[in-house]
Amino acid sequence: MNKQRRKHTAEFKARVALEAIKGLETINQIAAKYELHPVQVGAWKKELLEGAGSLFVRKNAKDDLGQNHRIEELERKVGQLTMGNEFLEKKSVQLGIAVKGRRW
Repeated sequence: MNKQRRKHTAEFKARVALEAIKGLETINQIAAKYELHPVQVGAWKKELLEGAGSLFVRKNAKDDLGQNHRIEELERKVGQLTMGNEFLEKKSVQLGIAVKGRRW
């Protein structure tokens, strides 16, 4: 009994799990139809039911997270540049090469 392990696509798993959820056939009937173990069908059904809520989450939530990170990065850079400008302005006044109060 040297049976090779089969790999199933996500589409196949979803189709089998949906059949199990519909309940038109028993788990054992579905398993026999697709030559699977009933425990595997039940596991796919459970996985589909547990993950169904994530289908309705905003798809660009990752993009929002990335944008927030980018905004923080840019705000930090603006702060650094502002501090640099203030330093240079003070030094130019001390050296007498700029008009006091003049912003470049």
